[in-house]
Amino acid sequence: MSSKEIDPKLLEILVCPLTKGPLVYNKKRNELVSEKAKLAYPIKDGIPVMLPEEARVIGK
Repeated sequence: MSSKEIDPKLLEILVCPLTKGPLVYNKKRNELVSEKAKLAYPIKDGIPVMLPEEARVIGK
């Protein structure tokens, strides 16, 4: 696992802070996606930034 990849065990316990729903890891963009909230949370230096104001809006 490189320093940019997220620990699979961490991914199992993380949820979207807005919807409390599951997150999907997007390896290509290095972010965690909440399909329900239409947000993608960035991962910086291996640490997920789970702040809605830091998230990228996806889809419409």
